[in-house]
Amino acid sequence: MIQILFFLIFMEMGMIVMFVFKTPLRKLVIMGLDRVKRGQGPIIVKTVGGTVGVVMISSLYNVMSIQKRRIEDGEYVNPTDQVLSAKSLLEASLMGFSLFLALMIDRLHHYIRELRIRRKGMEAVKKQNRVFEDVKAGGSDEIKALEDEAVTLREKYKKLQSELEAKTKEANNAEANAIALKKQSEGFLLEYDRLLEDNQNLRNQLQSADQKLSRTGSKKVI
Repeated sequence: MIQILFFLIFMEMGMIVMFVFKTPLRKLVIMGLDRVKRGQGPIIVKTVGGTVGVVMISSLYNVMSIQKRRIEDGEYVNPTDQVLSAKSLLEASLMGFSLFLALMIDRLHHYIRELRIRRKGMEAVKKQNRVFEDVKAGGSDEIKALEDEAVTLREKYKKLQSELEAKTKEANNAEANAIALKKQSEGFLLEYDRLLEDNQNLRNQLQSADQKLSRTGSKKVI
């Protein structure tokens, strides 16, 4: 029992030393503890720790019982009781020290995990800041390019607006000329109609004059 406890204590001390120095073994130990703390691992560890604690209390109770019997029997010290008392006290001390080291390992593992998580968070924040700065720098160049493009578009807009105004004036002038030509053509049509009417009247007059001449000529022959 004592040899097992010494082996356990030395193993726990070795794990603590591995936690202190940054080596590849520390990563393996942390990964092993991460797996132990998953699933039913914590229940098993608590059960083992509780069992060790009960055995430690039992050893201390044996020591107290031996001391109580010694007081009752007087100053006489039984060598067997003395050996049992020392053995029980040593086992209780080793169990308590092993439980203390187990608690230290658990806390160190917890703090190392938190430290790794915080470092990853800080690295992520730094990466985001770098990306933001890169985007900001690229954004300033893009904004400058957009401003130049906006200036070019404004100049094109002004040019197109002046051309549109010129075309609008030309269209208005052409429309005014078309209206004037339309009015002139309407006047020509009216004049043409009047001339046709005058021509028709003249034809009618000529026909009536011819008829009168033919009548007078026929009367003279008779």
